Order: sequence, then structure tokens, then C-alpha cells
Amino acid sequence: MKIAVLSGKGGTGKTLVSVNLAAVAKNSVYVDCDVEEPNGHLFFKPLGIKNEKVSIKIPVVDEDLCLGCRKCVDFCKFNALASILNKLIVFNDICHSCGGCIMLCPNNALTEKDKVIGEIKTGISEEVKVISGILNPGEASGIPIIKEMLNKISLEEKMTWIDCPPGSACIVMESIRDADYCVLVAEPTIFGLHNLKMVYELVSLFEKPRGVVINKSLENNRLIENFCEENQIKVLSKIPYDNELGKLNSNGEIAVRRNTTYHGLFSSLLQIVVKEAEHETVTHS
Repeated sequence: MKIAVLSGKGGTGKTLVSVNLAAVAKNSVYVDCDVEEPNGHLFFKPLGIKNEKVSIKIPVVDEDLCLGCRKCVDFCKFNALASILNKLIVFNDICHSCGGCIMLCPNNALTEKDKVIGEIKTGISEEVKVISGILNPGEASGIPIIKEMLNKISLEEKMTWIDCPPGSACIVMESIRDADYCVLVAEPTIFGLHNLKMVYELVSLFEKPRGVVINKSLENNRLIENFCEENQIKVLSKIPYDNELGKLNSNGEIAVRRNTTYHGLFSSLLQIVVKEAEHETVTHS
């Protein structure tokens, strides 16, 4: 079972929810898909880390074979190719590795070479397998890293928690593509509601079953709950605004491993999420 945890912006509590659910589930897999700013490893502090480079294919031109026909230049929608005085130039930093230019070249003047765009780190924290992706600065897209990470757990029978990037961009879409259930984390503010609507529209587009966790919940504030009721979204849990929980989180501590109260809170949330996900799986099978 793969559970994706999303939020419309950073700092809402997405990683707080992800790492604590993965920790309380024990024999589980945690995948940090926020490849531009991964921080799940700061909480888990995994041991026995293994590093693996992630590469993409980029075109290389053989000037002796190039006819200067510009078919590849006209094809590339990312402007990664240019022809100047019949000399083809490749801009590696903005190439999206689609391979179309190589397929179109009438004289086989283009071939491919590997370019390292980041790495994947895999380790163990107690009974949790921790997989983190790191995109090198300046690279166009982290999607290849996310695909590689998710392929690593495709055959896993363990419960997998996918800590998605914030927002609703392409890297988020890739993160939730194979998810069985989506947990949307929101704060009870006007901006929090706006960001919730954004990720709600995304998971609805992908027809993913979902529920909402309200983080930093305040009494007599029903802003998020009212939206959920209007759209028939289940509120899975309300995590109270709590100084001690905030302190543990800011110190990079996993709350369920430090405090029995928080262990109980996230254990209850885990049971609810699993029940909802299993119900949706049965319903749509």
C-alpha cells in the first residue's frame, strides 16, 4: 500500500505527518520525493546509507555528420538546441531528455551521453527504510529521480509513505501517480484553505481517494472543516496547535519516538488512514 502525503506549500506539516506515520507504522518505507529540499533524513537519521547516482540522457552532436537541417531545433519545445552558422549547439542545462531530437535526425548526427542530475540515498532508521532523493542545483527537473525512487519500492510489500514536494507541479503529479491514497495536510488559515484547494483539485484530477489532516488545529476554527464538509472530504485527524510538538519537530525529532501522547495520536491516525485506504481499494476493485 502506497500513501502519499501532500500540502499546497512548504511548512504546513507534511513532513511532520509523513515521518511520524512511517515511524509509528514501524515496518514501513519512507520516500522523500521533495528532491529539491529533502529533509526527512534529518528526522530519521538513517544508518548504513547507500548512495546511488541518477543520470539522464542528453544529446551529443557529431559535427561531421550534421547537415544543418534544423529539424531537431524546430522540434525541441524547451529551446535546448540552437543552430548558429550551421553549427548545432546543445544547452545541457535545459534539456529534458525526451530523445525526440535523436529520433528525428535524418543523418544520425545525434547520439546520447549520461549526465548525472542527482542521487538517491537509502538507509535504515529502526524498522523504517528511508529513501531520499537529492536533485543537483540548477537541474531542470527532479522527475527522473522520483521515478527511480518509486521504482525501488514497486515490489515492496511494506507500507510505503510518500512525502511529496509541496505544491501541485509536475514533480507532485509524478509522486502521487501510483499512490493508493492521498493525505492532504492543511493549516486552518485563509492561505491554508487556498493551498488545500490547490492540492485537492490535483488529486481529484488524478481520481485519487483522499482525506485531510488539519495541522495546528485551533478550537472554534472550522475554516478547513467547512470546506471538507462542502466537498465531502473526510477529516482524518486534527493535530492541535502544541508548543511541545512544534519544539520536537523543529529540533528534528520524531515525536512518536519521544512522547507517548504523540505516539497515541499518530497511531490513531495510522489506523484511520489504513482503514480508509483499504475501504477505497475494495470499493474500486
